[in-house]
Amino acid sequence: MKAWLLKDFGLDNLVLDEAATPEPKAGELLVKVGAVSLNFRDKAIVDGIYEPHLVPKPLIPVSDAAGTVVAVGDGVTRFKVGDRVNSHLYSRWLDGEPGPNEPDYCFGSPLPGGLAEYMIIHEDSAVRAPDTMSDEEASTLPIAALTAWYSLVDYGQLQAGQTVLVQGTGGVSIFAVQLATALGAKVIVTSSRDENLEAVKKLGAVAGINYRTFPRWEEEVLKLTDGKGVDLLLDVAGGDGLNQSIAATKAAGRIAQIGFLTGQTTKLSLMPLIFRQTNIRGIAVAPRSSFDRMNAFLNQHAIRPVLDQVYSFEEAPQAYEHLARGAFGKVVITVS
Repeated sequence: MKAWLLKDFGLDNLVLDEAATPEPKAGELLVKVGAVSLNFRDKAIVDGIYEPHLVPKPLIPVSDAAGTVVAVGDGVTRFKVGDRVNSHLYSRWLDGEPGPNEPDYCFGSPLPGGLAEYMIIHEDSAVRAPDTMSDEEASTLPIAALTAWYSLVDYGQLQAGQTVLVQGTGGVSIFAVQLATALGAKVIVTSSRDENLEAVKKLGAVAGINYRTFPRWEEEVLKLTDGKGVDLLLDVAGGDGLNQSIAATKAAGRIAQIGFLTGQTTKLSLMPLIFRQTNIRGIAVAPRSSFDRMNAFLNQHAIRPVLDQVYSFEEAPQAYEHLARGAFGKVVITVS
């Protein structure tokens, strides 16, 4: 089969090559990949800044895929040939709390990912793709949509009428706007681009704050919430900005720490954290059971992913470059 292979760190070392087509073992599905979507994690793996000690070489990258089952191993009962399925990043995290070694079983590193014509997914890990979505649309769900869903619902316990702040307008953030709006919450979005803030208002956000125009954006959040702060904040930036996130969140509010776009370390001021009694939880996607619940919600509310651009299989490096520049919604690669 044709596959993109990461032979060393750096985008120049991502090479389109031939690889053996895998064969499904007991309990496994052979999936003909229709499309994959890119996440910041995928770029960080190629750049060598995401758990580099876990990255095998060569590696077929990209965790998030949608495709069609074309063969099954012995004993498979959950799916049959012809079914459309999604990959699920944490392939062994099925329900409940995560185990201590979930990162050891992630697609796109260290397990082979979906940037190839075929991939193996265990039947227990696979998720039925929504019938209403194309492969390109469904490929955006495994990390971006599910991270937003888990942050809002499983962790955030977001209720209608509450207020949530979402940082940025990338994949996770756009899904968060759509999902939180469907849940009846009020959504505030921060971005460096006024045009993106106007676009998210059309998706349901009630307010937008340009953090370059207002570097102390947390003060603007307090103005919008009568001085209280938001009930829930989805932090995708990380770095020292976490202190501003704490200031923007109500007393005993929740922060879902999702990303590290501005840095993997932070100098945290403890007194505001203590006095505001803020809850901060690191979010690393979700179990498969949450994915199943989310897909039912997406169908119920007719939520469709926002695709920034779709690239061909041969244009995979250009898709990574697009992600590095920034995206409104998701960057997708059609495989077959």
